[in-house]
Amino acid sequence: MKRALVVIAVAIGVAFGLGIILQGQEKAPTTVVLKGSPMGGVKFDHAKHSKMADVKCERCHHASKPEKPSKAANEKCTDCHEKTATAPMKTKLQAAFHDPMAKKGTCVDCHVEQAKAGKKVPAKCPDCHKKENT
Repeated sequence: MKRALVVIAVAIGVAFGLGIILQGQEKAPTTVVLKGSPMGGVKFDHAKHSKMADVKCERCHHASKPEKPSKAANEKCTDCHEKTATAPMKTKLQAAFHDPMAKKGTCVDCHVEQAKAGKKVPAKCPDCHKKENT
């Protein structure tokens, strides 16, 4: 009986401590609209992507570079990448997602990979880029 009370007390203490640690962290958005493309904004379902078993946060939220250290674990793309790359950044915002012809890049590589696995994913520019999201 005493042992069970000790285990419960420790569990409550751990839960309380974890709550304090997590309190300062920002909650991940459900949906993000990536604006700025002349083809239209991209409505990105962050919640859906973050629940995919084969997609880890680090796939998009990559480690920071020494010339631009991150301020948080999972920053927004626009915290570092801008429409035009300005020093010390070398990668502009569009290139953070895919190359100019959308043949490779973070989003495209993953979509190609998912399509090969038989999943239905956006495959053409207007599947993601929509004027109403601007």
